[in-house]
Amino acid sequence: MQRRRLLACAALLPMLAACAGKDEVHHVRGHVFGTQVEVSIYGPSEEEAQRQGAAVLREFDRLHHKYHAWQPSQLTALNDAIARGEPFEADEEMVGLLRSAAELSARSGDTFNPAIGRLIRLWGFQKNDIGAGGPSSSDIDRLVKANPRMADLHFDGHRITSSNRSVMLDLGGYAKGYALDRAAQILRQARVKAALVNVGGNMIALGQPGARPWTVGIRDPRGPDTVARVALHDNEAIGTSGDYERYFMKDGKRHAHIIDARTGQTVDLVASVTIITSGGADAGLRSDGNSKPLFVVGPQGWCEMAQRLGLKEAMLIDAQGKVYATPAMMARTYQESKNGESVRGCTAARNG
Repeated sequence: MQRRRLLACAALLPMLAACAGKDEVHHVRGHVFGTQVEVSIYGPSEEEAQRQGAAVLREFDRLHHKYHAWQPSQLTALNDAIARGEPFEADEEMVGLLRSAAELSARSGDTFNPAIGRLIRLWGFQKNDIGAGGPSSSDIDRLVKANPRMADLHFDGHRITSSNRSVMLDLGGYAKGYALDRAAQILRQARVKAALVNVGGNMIALGQPGARPWTVGIRDPRGPDTVARVALHDNEAIGTSGDYERYFMKDGKRHAHIIDARTGQTVDLVASVTIITSGGADAGLRSDGNSKPLFVVGPQGWCEMAQRLGLKEAMLIDAQGKVYATPAMMARTYQESKNGESVRGCTAARNG
């Protein structure tokens, strides 16, 4: 399957180099979290940019191995302890990450639910090569009735227990956002002038590369073109949840890796959701996690969910290719043509 991503339009415009003097944008690329990553660093020295980018990639590798959902990791060790009904001694980082995930799960009415790792595995998404399979209805019903939730986790200092042994944590929809925040912290400590970090289409911006901000494109989930372009400013993050990277087709139906925990079924009414978050030390984390509830509730409920989560800037593209956006997102994006379909406003989302 062709891998499609939200890409930086490193359309930093031809005049950027002339305006910037000796400063240029240097790129450091790698592959982690099962996807392509790119660190774009603005400054005068290629050598220094490579050194800073390498530090970010080392941090990504650490997080990848710590929070991997099916290869041996600290997360799988926690899941094994939960399955045995035993407590697990975690570290401060893991406790903080899981607490924040539990808070978002509660705010979203469990439409964001990293506790459904067993369902994700049942559907065949906890492996590198996804086959055109699909579980039986009885197996799905069994796991839905078990009702694993983040609220089943209990924290006592660094000790984690679960009141439900069916909980299996999968942070595939959260860890990439946390990685963006860690990258931003590393680069700020290195005092970079500006940077754009891209983890499989989730991005965070630091500073501004010369006279203009970073510009990124929101990709058409069914083609190579962009639906819209947006300027990304300092400490703003953009995240997309889509049905086009990890999925399989069966009997003419697309089954993507985003699952509605309430039904146990894959979501087929939405092609992608893109949100922009800003401020604080967790903009990346919020850009990753907060897009999932909007995707799960779909075209009928996403506006209300955006309001519930305090999201001002959000865009949804449904399975038929129709584009919907909050007023704030419409105001800051340059809309491309979309097969004659107009962008439809979402009036329910207000300033958060």
